[in-house]
Amino acid sequence: MRYTLLGDSGLRVSELALGTMTFGTDWGWGATEADAAAQVEMFAEAGGNLIDTANRYTEGTAEKYVGAAIRGDRDRWVVATKYTLFDRADDPNAAGNQRKNLMRSLEASLRRLGTDYVDVLFVHAWDGLTPVEEVVRGLDDVVRAGKAHYVGFSDTPAWVAARAQTLAQKEGRTPFSTIQVPYSLAERTVERELVPMARSLGMGVMGWAPLAGGLLSGKYVADGRAATGAVDSRRSAKELSPDRLALAVEVARVAEAVGASSSQVALAWLLSRGVIPIIGARTPGQLRDNLGCLDVELPEELLAGLDKVSRVSLGFPVEFLGSMSDLVLGPGMEQRLDARPAWR
Repeated sequence: MRYTLLGDSGLRVSELALGTMTFGTDWGWGATEADAAAQVEMFAEAGGNLIDTANRYTEGTAEKYVGAAIRGDRDRWVVATKYTLFDRADDPNAAGNQRKNLMRSLEASLRRLGTDYVDVLFVHAWDGLTPVEEVVRGLDDVVRAGKAHYVGFSDTPAWVAARAQTLAQKEGRTPFSTIQVPYSLAERTVERELVPMARSLGMGVMGWAPLAGGLLSGKYVADGRAATGAVDSRRSAKELSPDRLALAVEVARVAEAVGASSSQVALAWLLSRGVIPIIGARTPGQLRDNLGCLDVELPEELLAGLDKVSRVSLGFPVEFLGSMSDLVLGPGMEQRLDARPAWR
């Protein structure tokens, strides 16, 4: 396992994060406590130190399992959790980004985790109601109180995260060190605004659903083709569209070429882009396969092929600016400048 800094902070985190939405069987599927503990141990043996959880993962069971698994060596771990999602249907303030829910939810998470602090606290999803200023001040307060060390955004519009980061920097509040976004070969729309925003404002990028809900795991490919009549009761027709299944086939082709699994190739592609994939598994065997991505080296030509087959339109204004670069920069200057414009 290699390590990277989380955004512009000095926090050293493993290049993979262990996702825990699968910890617990409260939703009718998932890992038992014993299997969850085995996954944490396996991740540690591989050199991993970053664990991602949330207050609502398996109704709080995930945090309890994480807390139990790391109790013997808490300080070694970088524990990230999230607040926002409701956990009491009868309380209108038991959800959202506001200060009251922030404080209430974090205290409950700390009790479940059995710790005095979390290393990274995420806004789980933007509620569209709470003033950005309230969120920035509230998160700064929990850091100053020692209950969190770093903060981040998950599932938040780029303009909101950019405004919050600018406000934090201007007012001397705790800056946002990272964002979490859905990022995979099958989901690259985050490259339009969110990823460039994060890179330019000093935030690391963590990618959830790096296997696109199993699409890129190889389960929908047989004998080099999309499995005939591939169905999954939990997947919509859109999720298993012909284009997405064709992408799964291409990933499987590359996997065969390099002697790896489809999952390992999909994760290695994300690693090549400087993203921290959040890997989640129901069983230790699935996690072991995912960790194999650390040994996969994808040649440039295969990376280029994957990039081409999965590329999405970046839309306006990126494509428009790229099309008129000579007018903006001067004739031929884009090729002659040492620096490259952001739209490239």
